[in-house]
Amino acid sequence: MSKPARQSDTPSSASSWIQDLAKPVTLASLGPIAGRFVYSLRLIALHERVKRDPVPELAVRLGGVDIAAKSLALSQALAATWPENVNVSRFCCQRLTHDEATIGALVDCASERDRPGFDAEIDGLVRTDRIHRLWDAVLALVAAEAHAV
Repeated sequence: MSKPARQSDTPSSASSWIQDLAKPVTLASLGPIAGRFVYSLRLIALHERVKRDPVPELAVRLGGVDIAAKSLALSQALAATWPENVNVSRFCCQRLTHDEATIGALVDCASERDRPGFDAEIDGLVRTDRIHRLWDAVLALVAAEAHAV
């Protein structure tokens, strides 16, 4: 009879998982669309705090109203599906929060049309019946960014 594997014997043990979480993720590790969206998310949060419409400033910074609208739509989809309030860093900070890193990974996966990777990144975080809404919103942003080029 074989003995059951101890948690420390498994390759994805809790201690290695915690060590991975402790490593800071930077904005430079994201793709260009994901990086722009993280900045957009921070700008949207700032505008929400002062109760202003973020679209005009987003349009100027992102180079178009369509990209600004898709960024805002994705942020609203995130707010509706995320299990808690999305935690964002200050606008000038290069380090990402865990939420920003996950969202950036989702946008990167969608930019590469990697649905299995997208699902793997969000598995267990968002209810499965809500994942399609995020996928559609991220694809709309990626399409708007690609159209603007």
